[in-house]
Amino acid sequence: MQSFVQNFFNLEIYAAVLPYLLQGLWTTVWLSAIVIPLGAAAGLALALGLTQSAGRLVRGAIVVWVDFFRAFPPLVLLILIYFGGPFLGVELNKVSAVVLAFVLNNSSYFAEVFRAGLEGVDKGQMEASRSTGLTRAQALRHVVVPQAVRNVLPDLVGNGIEIVKLTSIASVVAIPELLRSARDAQSLVFNPSPVMLAALIYLALLWPLTRWLGRLEHRRARA
Repeated sequence: MQSFVQNFFNLEIYAAVLPYLLQGLWTTVWLSAIVIPLGAAAGLALALGLTQSAGRLVRGAIVVWVDFFRAFPPLVLLILIYFGGPFLGVELNKVSAVVLAFVLNNSSYFAEVFRAGLEGVDKGQMEASRSTGLTRAQALRHVVVPQAVRNVLPDLVGNGIEIVKLTSIASVVAIPELLRSARDAQSLVFNPSPVMLAALIYLALLWPLTRWLGRLEHRRARA
């Protein structure tokens, strides 16, 4: 038991590597703060195109787009964008490549969530809004989309939590996010305690969000 504690819960190592891991945590936080809003905005645009467009071709193209990026592994997508882009004449820096890969991947999941929310809003809401003189765009912005967001808020929060955890693959292109920092520290101290500390930091960061998600789901179930 003592050996287990020394290898995974070594407090001396925790104290030594914590400042380094907090730097990685900051990278995780600001990267998530960029990717989540962009992914949500792109997903909403895709969902609106899917539910509001009258063109079959447009809807079919969006369905293919969403299905493709939901099925394609995000790690492979990041590798293709960052390491394969230069062969096609497109060279992106590390942060731009990570953001692009994450937005392409996560917008497809957000699109499905928003689509469900939009389809759950009674069609009479649009008709009633138009009868008051609002344009279609105004009705969507002020009436339909806010209701759709409320309907699927737990799913949006769940997606956000998954994105925070997904940022760990940014280490593939040497962005020093939390898990990459923990692995680097592990290689210096020859002990897996830094990785365990990173897991505990993730837990402390995401536990409140998961509790909030649970309350949102409970409210939705009661409603």
